[in-house]
Amino acid sequence: MWPALQGRLLLARDPGTSKVFGRSYCRAAKRDTIFALSSGQGKCGVAVIRTSGPASSVALVRLTRAEAPPPRVATLRRICDPRSAETLDRGLVLWFPGPGSFTGEDSAEFHVHGGPAVVSGVLKALGCLPLLRLAEPGEFTKRAFQNGKLDLTAAEGLGDLIHAETESQRRQALRQMEGDLGRLYRRWSDTLTKALAHLEAYIDFSEDDNIEEGILAEVEEAVEALEKEMREHLQDGRRGERLRDGVHVVIAGPTNAGKSSLLNHLCQKPAAIVSPIAGTTRDVVEAALNIGGFPVVLSDTAGLRDTSDVVEMEGVNRARQRVEVADLVLAVLDAAEVAQKPNQLVPALLDILPPDDPKGTRLYLLVLNKMDLLGDKERADLLPNLANSDLAPACFLSCKTEEGIATFLSVLGKQLANMCGDPLTGSPSPTQARHQLSLAKCLEALGRFGHYRAVDLALAAEELRQARRLLGRLTGQVGSEEILELIFKDFCIGK
Repeated sequence: MWPALQGRLLLARDPGTSKVFGRSYCRAAKRDTIFALSSGQGKCGVAVIRTSGPASSVALVRLTRAEAPPPRVATLRRICDPRSAETLDRGLVLWFPGPGSFTGEDSAEFHVHGGPAVVSGVLKALGCLPLLRLAEPGEFTKRAFQNGKLDLTAAEGLGDLIHAETESQRRQALRQMEGDLGRLYRRWSDTLTKALAHLEAYIDFSEDDNIEEGILAEVEEAVEALEKEMREHLQDGRRGERLRDGVHVVIAGPTNAGKSSLLNHLCQKPAAIVSPIAGTTRDVVEAALNIGGFPVVLSDTAGLRDTSDVVEMEGVNRARQRVEVADLVLAVLDAAEVAQKPNQLVPALLDILPPDDPKGTRLYLLVLNKMDLLGDKERADLLPNLANSDLAPACFLSCKTEEGIATFLSVLGKQLANMCGDPLTGSPSPTQARHQLSLAKCLEALGRFGHYRAVDLALAAEELRQARRLLGRLTGQVGSEEILELIFKDFCIGK
């Protein structure tokens, strides 16, 4: 790298905290030693209590009244109260000297019987030792990040893995925790760093004939390729976010079409009241489900109709609001009514979908319920009419007899798979709103670079620096304490 350029690209370091790229590597001697139950609350066969910090070895020796075992070797020890020497339990202990631990600090683990009294006794014993304190939520993971063991995207992946409830969530979270997303963003950051270095060199040395011909064209080509790749990354249909937070599926349709019955079938419990009286459902009934391995947030809504009842009117308004923000709409209609008035099918469907979607382009599944009320002739007449229409394929079922439920679940599962994709294939997806926001701002900066490169190269270079800073925020290379607090506050104590 050219000498004149090194000063611009050197990272600022604070000698007191060794602050690099926004990470604070606090000196171990100044840090508290933290402890917490890491295996979750409640009775269990084995509970894991973890410590991290410079006094971990002291805590291990004081509670076991013996020397620390060899690193990473599970050893059976008697665990005692350091004040009274009373035996609290017999369990396995492990010693992880830093930096070869999860947090990068000296760490110890006590694997004890999971009864509340045992766990409470060991925690109180640790709490009475000097320099030890109870960990805050997410503090173990935060220290791992601060000590360079994880970047922010990997830390977010770990949090998602802890909260994963479906197979697809687990796969995506594990991939992110193992660093796929972070490596992608760091590669982009490296591309910008190289482009910025070349641009700065061109600005400083182009008049001295010390720069190879075509270097500016190479910078422009690299930035254009990066901009294209980032746009494709953002145009993934929110797959990563949907997998993490759940696909928002809304059951909507006119009154007495069987929407609440369908909700109860999907939940496999009476989650909503079912009644022959029209307008029974007045508010949104929500349930979190696992359908085909994909997370779904399912909402049953009030029947859509004109009404003078103030309460029902509010329910209809809430139903339409949910439809507008839904990822997928289950448009439920009464098959018997459709068979009698087939020409009213399209108007009925469009009345369910938002008014700004007149052609029905929003993702939806047409569900014709109450097929048990149709005779053979009515079914024979209805099927060809639907097959010849421009509507999405319809699902025929009866919530009363359960006819067609299995087929409907299969179709719904395939639709969810198309929307969420396979988290193990292709490029990793952004999983959080902050990823989308930072990348969108980064693209804006790259767009301004394209404008300024023909006007003022110094301004163009500043836009590359801004884009690089925004990418650094994603992995934690550049950031603020507010971002860290938002990310780590969602972790449990002991994680």
